[in-house]
Amino acid sequence: MDTLIAGVAALSASIFAFDLWRDYSGRPRPHVAAYAAGMTLFGIATWCLFIGITFGWTGPVYRVFFLFGAILNIPLLALGSMFLVVGKRSGHVMTIAIGAIAAISTTLVLTVPFEQPLPGAGIPHDMFATGFGPRLFAIIGAATGSTILVALALVSLYRFWKRDRRIVWGSALIVAGTLAAAWGGTGLALGEAGGFALSLFLAVSLIWAGYRVASGRRRIGSQQNGDGADNDDRVDQYEGEPA
Repeated sequence: MDTLIAGVAALSASIFAFDLWRDYSGRPRPHVAAYAAGMTLFGIATWCLFIGITFGWTGPVYRVFFLFGAILNIPLLALGSMFLVVGKRSGHVMTIAIGAIAAISTTLVLTVPFEQPLPGAGIPHDMFATGFGPRLFAIIGAATGSTILVALALVSLYRFWKRDRRIVWGSALIVAGTLAAAWGGTGLALGEAGGFALSLFLAVSLIWAGYRVASGRRRIGSQQNGDGADNDDRVDQYEGEPA
C-alpha cells in the first residue's frame, strides 16, 4: 500500500510543481517561485521514497529523500507564505536564513555516516544518530516552517475574513497540507515511519487544493475586470511591500 500511495503522491507533486513553474513563467513573483521550489523538492523526495520502497534503498536515494523531504521542503513553502503575506524584505531575510540552513544540513546529510545498514524493505526511519545532525535539522525545519505557516495563516485570516473568504479557505488548506507533511517528516526524524507515505499524499493534495482555491478567486477577478496583471495585485494583495 505504501508503494501505491507514494507513487500517486510523487506523480501529483510533480504535476503540481510543473503547474507552479508555469504560473511563475507567465508572471514571475517570488512567492510562486518559493512554492514551486518547495513542491519540486517535495516531488523529488517522494519519487525517492517510491524508488526506495519499490526497488530497495541505496545511500544516495535515502540521503536525497531525507534532505529534500524531511528538512528543506517545508521551510521553502513557509518562505512562499512569507513573501505572500509579509512582503519582499522579510522574504529576502528568510531566504538568507534558509540558505544557511540548507548549506549546513546538506553537508551533514551527505557526510554523516549511517548508524546501521539500510533495510531491504519499508521506510528507513533511524538511519542517522540523534544529537547535532540530520535528524535535528529535520525537526528544526518542520517545526520552524510549520510555525511560520500557521502564524501567517492567522494573519491572512484577519486580513481577508470579511473581504475574501476564498483566500482564507485556500490558506487554511495550504496550512493543513503543510502540517501533514510536517507530521510525517517529524515522525520520521523521531524514528516513526508509520503513515509517512500517507502524510505525503495528504500534504500534496491539500496544498494543491488550497493553491487552486485561492488562485481561482484571483483569476475570476482578473477576467471580470479585464486587467490581468494589475487586478491580480489588487485582489491578491500578495505583497506586503510594493513589487
